[in-house]
Amino acid sequence: MFSFFRKKPAPAPAAAEPAPLEAAAAVSPAAVEASVPAAAEARGGWFNRLAQGLRKTGAGIATVFTGTRIDDALYEDLEAALLQADAGVAATQFLLDDLKRRVKEAKATEPAAVKGLLVDALAELLAPLQRPLRIGAVEPAGPTVIMVTGVNGAGKTTSIGKLTRHLAESNCKVLLAAADTFRAAAREQLAVWADRNRVEIVSQEGGDPAAVTFDAVSAGRARGCDVVIADTAGRLPTQVHLMEELKKIQRVIGKAQAGAPHEVLLVVDGNTGQNALAQVKAFDAALGLTGLVVTKLDGTAKGGVLAAIARWGAERGPGQGPVPVYFIGIGEKLEDLQTFDAREFAQALLE
Repeated sequence: MFSFFRKKPAPAPAAAEPAPLEAAAAVSPAAVEASVPAAAEARGGWFNRLAQGLRKTGAGIATVFTGTRIDDALYEDLEAALLQADAGVAATQFLLDDLKRRVKEAKATEPAAVKGLLVDALAELLAPLQRPLRIGAVEPAGPTVIMVTGVNGAGKTTSIGKLTRHLAESNCKVLLAAADTFRAAAREQLAVWADRNRVEIVSQEGGDPAAVTFDAVSAGRARGCDVVIADTAGRLPTQVHLMEELKKIQRVIGKAQAGAPHEVLLVVDGNTGQNALAQVKAFDAALGLTGLVVTKLDGTAKGGVLAAIARWGAERGPGQGPVPVYFIGIGEKLEDLQTFDAREFAQALLE
């Protein structure tokens, strides 16, 4: 199953001729129909792994609904559980107010019913974060350039490797830019992913990160690549000189290809809880993030931070809106990085 991105539709030819009958019959209706349940089955397998991965976060919340009464004590326990899961004060209060409204409207009398209503409330809160990563059809013509950032240890390079694998399997021509030139291991790690996925890589030992990225984008344009992914050095948002270097890389990418980078992704470690939200705010202020990848949700009881990110996005200034969560990760395997689905996440959390 592959559903990591939606390719932007290419404009239709001006005077397309009807396809010959034999070409139209190349794919039978039966083959098309057979692919639908196969995809559904694969997504079902992902849901089971996601529910298992989120168990540390969801266990404390789910136990709130094991009682027999809907009263103030239930809501107080739920508030404590959401805060414990690092949903944050703003998102917790929003969810409690919304849940009480839903309980009143539904005339719910059993705690189990309240749990289902919380799934609905959480799914609605998270819905604005659900958006597909789009590849292709950029203007002016050229590869889709993705700049990936994050602090050390967030799983940035591994996430790039997994995304590259899926893109390559979807017949996208991918080129990687090893712009983390400070840490030799990072360059070598990305080279391993490039070799494993049979894609090209532009790398320099000890070179200037911006220069490496410029060369990669230029090479991607010349070689007709669909995607160029730049892996940048991990850094804390408090390291001002390094954040300035990220801004330089972003500017240089724009010089190599007008309008690029088309995506600026931040990889955040779900284990960091509210600190993940602080990272999102800091990197967004510096670079203008277009998307997030939230990793390691299986190793934390702080997965509620997605609710905090959603509420922060809803409260941003006019014309800004939320920063979407393109992917979430729950393990080391290739299939453990998947697209984010708001309702699926809410259901898995409270499974």
